[in-house]
Amino acid sequence: MTTKEGKNIVVKIKATNMNLTPAIENYVRVKLMLLEKSLIFFGKESGELIFEVEIGKTTHHHHKGEVFRAEINFNSDSTHFRSEAVKEDLYAAIDEAKDEMQGDLRKLKSKKFSLMREGGARLKKLLWFGRE
Repeated sequence: MTTKEGKNIVVKIKATNMNLTPAIENYVRVKLMLLEKSLIFFGKESGELIFEVEIGKTTHHHHKGEVFRAEINFNSDSTHFRSEAVKEDLYAAIDEAKDEMQGDLRKLKSKKFSLMREGGARLKKLLWFGRE
């Protein structure tokens, strides 16, 4: 997969204590593609964005149903994010982990935009006062 900016997205999916079906793998890939808008500041040096996803059942000893776990690790250049969710439904766990990852990526994106705006305002101020 690649982004609109031409950055290569590598998705590694691992299943623990369960079988990885094509439907689950496709669901994870679709959910990760929803994060594309938040990835514009990553992969400047290597151009590669790596998502490592681990999904699976936590243990076999639950008497009232199964408990699923989804973990997403994101690596790019020197940046690392991690999100994890535990739910009774596998798809709900994947959704929650994706939402947590999206929140972290959005926070960093807004922080970078704020720094850019602040720098522009300082430059404008320097140029304006330099006219006197």
